[in-house]
Amino acid sequence: RYLMGRQFMVLALVFVINMSGSPVEDADVLSLPKVLANMFLKSGLAMILFTCMIGQLNTQVNASHCMLDYLNDHFATFTVWVAMGIEASGLLHASYLIQIIVAKLAGKTIESNEPPRSGGMNLLFW
Repeated sequence: RYLMGRQFMVLALVFVINMSGSPVEDADVLSLPKVLANMFLKSGLAMILFTCMIGQLNTQVNASHCMLDYLNDHFATFTVWVAMGIEASGLLHASYLIQIIVAKLAGKTIESNEPPRSGGMNLLFW
């Protein structure tokens, strides 16, 4: 459950960074040719590279080498609890609702390998 909430926070963070770092209209960067500037600035490629290199790559490398040290602080505990709160809120279960609505509109049944849910399981599902 923690991983889904964590992935949601990572995606939300990437979108916020991309929106906050988007260029102003007609930005001229280092007098690059218009085609090259459009490729990096208009498509968002520059912010994707910036986010990966500065924001996430060094953190992941540090966490892979010093896993227990990296997790042994109060901010990591806070992050775990926020991710678990997002998961417990049911926000991510909206994807199941969208799946059910799309299946009904298409006239298809959803096939599952799981047995049918009981009343209590339905309550916890939603």
